[in-house]
Amino acid sequence: MTGDRTALTGPLGRRLLAAFLLVALSSVAVLTVAALVATDRGLAVAEQQERRQATARVAAAAADAYARSGDWSRAHLTGASAIAEAAGARLIVRDAGGGMVWPGHGMGPGMGGSHGSENIVEMAVTVRSEQVGSVRLAFPAGTPEGRTVAWSWVVGAAGAALLAGLVVSAYVSRRLARPLVALAEAARRFAAGERAARAHTQAPGELGEVALAFDTMADEVVRAETVRRRLAADIAHELRTPLAGLQAGLEELRDGLQPADPARLAALHVQTLRLGRTVQDLAELSAAESAALSLHLADTDLAQIAATALAAQRPRLDAAEITVTANLDVDVPVRADPDRMHQAVTNLLANAARYCRSGDRVHIEARMEGDAAVLTVADTGPGIPPDELPHAFERLWRGRDATRISGSGSGIGLAVVRELVAAHGGTVALDSPAGLGVTVTIRLPSAGARPGRIPGSA
Repeated sequence: MTGDRTALTGPLGRRLLAAFLLVALSSVAVLTVAALVATDRGLAVAEQQERRQATARVAAAAADAYARSGDWSRAHLTGASAIAEAAGARLIVRDAGGGMVWPGHGMGPGMGGSHGSENIVEMAVTVRSEQVGSVRLAFPAGTPEGRTVAWSWVVGAAGAALLAGLVVSAYVSRRLARPLVALAEAARRFAAGERAARAHTQAPGELGEVALAFDTMADEVVRAETVRRRLAADIAHELRTPLAGLQAGLEELRDGLQPADPARLAALHVQTLRLGRTVQDLAELSAAESAALSLHLADTDLAQIAATALAAQRPRLDAAEITVTANLDVDVPVRADPDRMHQAVTNLLANAARYCRSGDRVHIEARMEGDAAVLTVADTGPGIPPDELPHAFERLWRGRDATRISGSGSGIGLAVVRELVAAHGGTVALDSPAGLGVTVTIRLPSAGARPGRIPGSA
């Protein structure tokens, strides 16, 4: 209720209400005047026709009385007078010479004239096509009862319409002003640091779209801030260990506790390499999380991208004594950013080279499954324990066995792959049956599929 009152009493609500009321009042006034004028004229025409009809009946009764008696002196005009009285008029009958016949005899011309406040209707009395006199009906002046009733109804309807206009104006003003007030309040709270502030309002048309756009924008701002804070925390976490090692080693050299021999310098160099690799991995993850904003999509071949990445990683795989097989001879058309997808495939092959043992095998294959482009990278390495598998795509996550492997990564590679594939509207899944290595499956929309829909994906 407080929001409703604020919507109506605020500057916008008052202006909207005043504007609607002005329009309603103007419309009601114009329609009321038009209705009164039309009613008055219609009643006047109907009244005049009714009076002429009454006069015609009186004239017919007078003609009948004259025809029966042969002259006005013996004519019985009580019937004509009764018709006139029933019509609410005073009857005056004159002969052909203008002499007064009714209500009295022997009155000369000009006698029995009408009063200035009366409305006169006169009609000739004819007998056998000969005018023998005339009848005059004097109707009292003043507003007829029917006109008074009609005017009261028009005025009452105008009042009801004005009241309805007031109610509707207040309702519409509130409907229009309330979402804007809620939106302004949410914007003020959001600007003041309350990141959970949202409009959460239902409004018609463009107002609803504006409120939804604000809520979406606020969600994106919160997401961006979360990513920024999380990245800062990740950087602090990952850089702490190598920096501490470097600091300790350099302090030992400075204090003369350790000789500056090649072995000691080599150990410090390994720490710098790890530090540089961590910084590079974090930069790649940050770029992957914003990849949707920087994709350069083109019609390309996923098999060709995989073949190029495999060629670049072949020396590293051969050095690790890993046997590589590939099935990349089939065209697999996709709409993707070749550089980003090359980065994703490279990360998968680098993981295989890092964690597989000497003599293990890696198989990479690209194929079409319906309207989906599928790429699989499968190895026969040690695999991932079932309890750790759900965490494999988390940032900076490394399994229990990773810490025992020399040169293990920072735990960012698979997170980068997931972000890059998701930016393309695809999905990535990881499977690791006990003792059978790891299989990573990427599904992307083919070049002819609708964006955002991966056939065969959950």
